[in-house]
This record gives sequence, structure tokens and C-alpha cells, in this order.
Amino acid sequence: MSNKEQDVAERSLASRLRLATVRLNRRLRAQRTSSSVTLTQLSALFCLHKCGPLTPGELAAKEVVQPPSMTRVIAALEEHGYVSRRPHPTDGRQAIVEITEEGSALILADISAREAWLDKRLAELAPEQRDVLSQAAEIIDRMASQQDK
Repeated sequence: MSNKEQDVAERSLASRLRLATVRLNRRLRAQRTSSSVTLTQLSALFCLHKCGPLTPGELAAKEVVQPPSMTRVIAALEEHGYVSRRPHPTDGRQAIVEITEEGSALILADISAREAWLDKRLAELAPEQRDVLSQAAEIIDRMASQQDK
């Protein structure tokens, strides 16, 4: 295969992989258990579930949004009872935001619904196809965790 043919094949793979992951993500998002929160709010809630208590600035940085936007997200989540704020132990100007039991329950229900949908789709595949996807998941995870240079 010539370099030009290889470049076309790689672009085709990149395009197909991008489209497939976008479609899969869209289908997984459709399995949401609650429409009471936006996807942005849900993402922040997932971050707090995974990372633990954070300052609003730390949460904004992890979510790659501006602090004023995160302040609005936190206020909405707090209004729903999904997060709470407490004073920062060493910096009186800061607050610590943490997920509540209600927020954790929402996240766990959401994860469960998405994984149930995906488990059902995976069960429809042949064992060899599931093995290929298992290998692909490892590769994609490795790609996603690499830093751009």
C-alpha cells in the first residue's frame, strides 16, 4: 500500500471511528434517567462523584468552563438538592462543593440505565465481536488518556 493509500485509509478510519463514537455517545445520552438536569449539570455532578469535593474553581477547571458558568451550574444543582456547599477549611473566600446522597443516587441510576442499555446491545453480539470491542475499549482508553504534544 502506498503512503497516499495509507493516508486515505487512516483518514477513513478516523472518520468512521469519530462518527461511531458520536453516535454511541448520543444513544447512551438518550438513556438518561432524569431530565431535571442539563447535560452540563450532569457532567459536573459526574465529576464531583468521581473526584470528590472540590472548590467551584477546581470544578470549573476540570469541566473546562469559565468560573461564572460553573457558579450557575452549582446553583442549579444545589437548588435540586444534588450538591451542597460548605466553607473552605483554610480559605474563607472559598467554598467546597460536594455531591449529596440525592446527587449520588441520580448518578448511580444514570450509570445503571446507560450500562443496562449497553449490556443489552453487547449481548446481541457474537463472543468474537465482544472480544474485539474489549480490545478496542483498551486502545481507545489509552488514546484518550494521552496528552497532545
